[in-house]
Amino acid sequence: MTASRKIISGVRTFVSDVTEGFLEITHNSFALIGLTVAFVVIALTARPDLRQVGEEQLMGWLQARQTQMVGMPIEPEASERATAANPKDLPKEQAAVAFWLSKKYRVAPEPLSALVAEAYEIGTRAKIDPTLILAIMAVESSFNPFAQSAVGAQGLMQVMTRVHTDKYENFGGNHAAFDPLSNLRVGVAILKDYIRITGSVEGALKYYVGAANLNSDGGYASKVMAEHRRLRQVAGSTTPTTSTRPALVAKRLITPEAAQATEAVAASNVHDDGTLARSSNL
Repeated sequence: MTASRKIISGVRTFVSDVTEGFLEITHNSFALIGLTVAFVVIALTARPDLRQVGEEQLMGWLQARQTQMVGMPIEPEASERATAANPKDLPKEQAAVAFWLSKKYRVAPEPLSALVAEAYEIGTRAKIDPTLILAIMAVESSFNPFAQSAVGAQGLMQVMTRVHTDKYENFGGNHAAFDPLSNLRVGVAILKDYIRITGSVEGALKYYVGAANLNSDGGYASKVMAEHRRLRQVAGSTTPTTSTRPALVAKRLITPEAAQATEAVAASNVHDDGTLARSSNL
């Protein structure tokens, strides 16, 4: 055999050995990977807690990557926290009121629709005309849920938070004064009790504004009742009406816990001084 043939034969033998070794290593590697995967699957099946931890870590990593890409936190549940509803989903009467208030007070119709729907819902339970509730909100805060008066009345219905600390415990604390729905529920509970005490809406409004021990309420009741009459005209009714809210709004705004909290507020609502709420718009 010539030298050149020996070289070629040697090269072929080397290549063959290398190929066989590579295939053997690859085969063993795949087998090892398969065993590892099988072990992980068995472990996660046997330990759901480990699977949950792994899923949470993976989700956290993905969210962190997404946050880096868009430059802000990703919160898909944010829309569920919003106090808003589509006015077209409301009954005709409520939609008319929502659009009218939106135009007059320059507030977006979506949050107003949620408030109108809630006012009708809670008004039905409290046996108070919902347009009266909306009229109080209009006069008190012009539908600004973050409003605060010089004397400390806060939120949509301008309830004196420091006086009603115990009432807001049912809703998680004093900061709930700035949650539109919590403030509305506390305010309606107070109004309902004043109607019971005084026997009239006008008398209740005098208490509500903090003028129970004064000769005059500064025209507050007249302003509320005038707005109340306008809203009743917009609603197209001369008597209190009730209506079922859309399922979407009900899911967001009414829960058994919220209804229970509202009842608790109404039950513990009376103070001796007769000045439980205070208006910022006298």
